[in-house]
Amino acid sequence: MSRLNYQSARFLISAPTLAKCPVDDGAEVAFAGRSNAGKSSAINSLTRQKALARTSRTPGRTQLINFFSLGEDTSRRLVDLPGYGYAKVPEAVKLEWQRHLAEYLRERRSLRGLVLVMDVRHPLTEFDQTLLGWADDQDKPVHILLTKADKLKSGAAKNALQQVRSRLREWEDLVTVQLFSSLKREGVDEACARLDQWLTEPTEIQESGSTGAS
Repeated sequence: MSRLNYQSARFLISAPTLAKCPVDDGAEVAFAGRSNAGKSSAINSLTRQKALARTSRTPGRTQLINFFSLGEDTSRRLVDLPGYGYAKVPEAVKLEWQRHLAEYLRERRSLRGLVLVMDVRHPLTEFDQTLLGWADDQDKPVHILLTKADKLKSGAAKNALQQVRSRLREWEDLVTVQLFSSLKREGVDEACARLDQWLTEPTEIQESGSTGAS
């Protein structure tokens, strides 16, 4: 059972840029992924809420960094980053999204880990790999959710999982991968366990070992 109550998650604030984000303390986990990979559905499934993260028939509509607190505890947050790659938006907008994503991953000190959402049928797109590179540069751990696992038969889904793991061997010290289905709630407990690890243990380590340096 999860140590943290994700069902208590509630909307905190939307920020267009890093400068507008909440105070950079505590611990947060960010969700990133292609606009049609099921990121919002994954967040809603993990929090057992139907509409915490907005889902849309028009992929890429969310262009803000959305923060959610766990109940009244604003020191632990879930972050929904703008979707990328699929949306039919001007190239300049896509480049702006990428700039904000890179800046967030590079500068946000309270970020404990990145949940990278990929459609199990179309994993490791070019931009997925770019995000992995950014995370690697910042030594940030990544947990990959291979979503829509219900769209494949069990054997095919497990084979896709093994293929992704094989392709990511060079990052195995930072990257973990699992199958996930929002529809069938497959993999929810495993994903919440990873969130627990990031949102509790790293914070305790930071607090106990803090030197007060800025």
